[in-house]
Amino acid sequence: MWYVSTRGMAPRIDFKEALFSGYAPDGGLYMPEELPQLGRETLHEWSTLSYPSLVKELCSLFIGPELIPRDDLNDLIDRAFSRFRHREVVHLSRLRNGLNVLELWHGVTYAFKDLSLCCTAQFLQYFLEKRKRHITVVVGTSGDTGSAAIESVQGAKNVDIIVLLPKGHCTKIQELQMTTVLRENVHVFGVEGNSDELDEPIKTVFADVAFVKKHNLMSLNSINWSRVLVQIAHHFFAYFRCAPSLDMHPLSPVEVVVPTGAAGNLAAGCIAQKMGLPIHLVVAVNSNDIIHRTIQWGDFSLSKAVKPTLASAMDIQVPYNMERIFWLLSGSDSQVIRALMEQFESTKSVSLPKELHSKLSEAVTSQSVSDEAITQTMGRCWQENQYLLCPHSAVAVSCHYQQVDRQQPSPPRCCLAPASAAKFPEAVRAARLTLDTPAEILALEHKEARCTPMRKGDDWTRMLRDTIEDLSQQWQSGLPVGLSLVVLVEHCAWCILELAGPGTKLLCDCTSTRYCVMTLKVWSLGFPKMQTPSPHPAAAAAAAAKSLQLCPTLYHPRDGSPPGSPVPGILQARTLEWVAISFSNRESEK
Repeated sequence: MWYVSTRGMAPRIDFKEALFSGYAPDGGLYMPEELPQLGRETLHEWSTLSYPSLVKELCSLFIGPELIPRDDLNDLIDRAFSRFRHREVVHLSRLRNGLNVLELWHGVTYAFKDLSLCCTAQFLQYFLEKRKRHITVVVGTSGDTGSAAIESVQGAKNVDIIVLLPKGHCTKIQELQMTTVLRENVHVFGVEGNSDELDEPIKTVFADVAFVKKHNLMSLNSINWSRVLVQIAHHFFAYFRCAPSLDMHPLSPVEVVVPTGAAGNLAAGCIAQKMGLPIHLVVAVNSNDIIHRTIQWGDFSLSKAVKPTLASAMDIQVPYNMERIFWLLSGSDSQVIRALMEQFESTKSVSLPKELHSKLSEAVTSQSVSDEAITQTMGRCWQENQYLLCPHSAVAVSCHYQQVDRQQPSPPRCCLAPASAAKFPEAVRAARLTLDTPAEILALEHKEARCTPMRKGDDWTRMLRDTIEDLSQQWQSGLPVGLSLVVLVEHCAWCILELAGPGTKLLCDCTSTRYCVMTLKVWSLGFPKMQTPSPHPAAAAAAAAKSLQLCPTLYHPRDGSPPGSPVPGILQARTLEWVAISFSNRESEK
């Protein structure tokens, strides 16, 4: 199986190369060169499979056995789903008035992203162990992707992950699921912007092909083909659980309602359609309705601004996976797609060609759902079923209720539920409902959090590049990431301290007039937090002695002395040349 860019200007690659890629070098997204076609016999054989077994079958079609032998593939997928709370991994709840809700949120972070990311992480580790190499994963998130990506790779010895989250645009729980993971390979940035704005520096970095190759960069957003591949299974599972019979000629259709922001699940559904699965897709969006406008009128253009909604993970204006859908429906016409997307990137507005819009409208219908409709749907579903929806699931179920209220005949319908209501207490309160919050989510409030700000006015691209370069340098030098540092300096005011070579810097904003002591943690860019400074040398020395429980290593980066000379106890320095480094790596230190 070969993979090609939607824009047609990049060489074709195999699954392994697509897995380790972000955007293609020409700015496009990778797609299978050809899609396997499934006949009635195969669909009948698959109809009784569990969700994990469906994932195995689908992945075996797109990952050649020369890359991952089938037995290894089965083991990786079993391992990926081993921590899911529900024995079925994915569960269908059948409720009143023909409402079928496919619960995709039984993973560790209570969101559907766990399903694809846990598999993708297993594939990564499989190849990394063979290649003995290090990668840096860069992820932009609107809420759920970041935590699921962190969970999938935290603690991995050969992976660092950088996550950019939109500060103030996620729920508190979503943010805490990212910022409370204090593993050395996890680096979280809080961006003063929305999810579309934080995607810009990521795309800029990935456009530098030489930089990407040099630092082994990859993405775990749904620009990564592996994510979309696993999500195809959602649609097959929904069909097999909701179709009345597979003995009918032709096969009976099932309507699948897909709530979406970046259109990854929608792209997976379109691929399933093209493979022969008889589903009709309904895409459900919130007030950020670019996908709805595109399907209805061919208007693929940005609004003036992202509108904050209760379904915050879908507050997205640039649904990048629509490029995959356009390519698929255009008959793989990369020339048309390249011109279309380059115009969109330049002007932020494009009208779809008439033929492409016609094909899109035939394949997918759409609805845009307001916050008022979200809370009404959550309330109605609870009243009728004692079943609590998250606001994103309510976007899908709102479409179902509209059809029910019109009393029009329709095929069986399945609404995809991307997250648990437990992650969105604000929306539950807005719907005037109560929530029984799981203990592991309540515990997040009491954990230490760590997040580096990216403020308006900062050069986000430069900060991201510097972080990546620092991580590569630390990996190559063998210097541990997340060292605990104790620095004792005189007249320290907005000083820059260089640590063991260029590129790794510590920023100190201590305003002490004489001596200060700081226990620091090197994070990503190297901008550390500082514990309470002491202007008293004796108190400073005592605090330092308590922090440093191991003999430090002394570095003289400027005075010409050989670095690495061990010194016992605490170093009292009168210049900025002396930095004491402790290898204790105590998680309690900031």
